[in-house]
Parts: sequence; C-alpha cells; structure tokens
Amino acid sequence: MPDVGLLLIVILALVLIWRGPKTLPQIGRSLGSAFKNARREVSSSRDDRDQPPTDDRRA
Repeated sequence: MPDVGLLLIVILALVLIWRGPKTLPQIGRSLGSAFKNARREVSSSRDDRDQPPTDDRRA
C-alpha cells in the first residue's frame, strides 16, 4: 500500500501539470472551504442529535 504523503504529492503534481500554477491557489481555497463547510455541518448535526426532541404537535 503506497504512503499517503507520496500519493498526495503525486496528485498535487498532476493537478499542477493539468491546471497550471496560476489556478492552484484558487483550487486550494475551494477545497479548504468545502472541508470547512463539511466539518461545520457534521458538528451541527451532532449538536442537533444531542438535544432532546421537542413535542410541538398541536391538535
């Protein structure tokens, strides 16, 4: 099984060749933003799960 660090370096090199060095910072920002949003959604779903359910049903 290949080392994860080596795999990331190879993927980064391929992206650099494919997209060019000028778009690499934009790609990094987009990926960082996506990971931050995903982390925020996971933590908010955990918070929602920890709260007791409310019974707001009205007849």
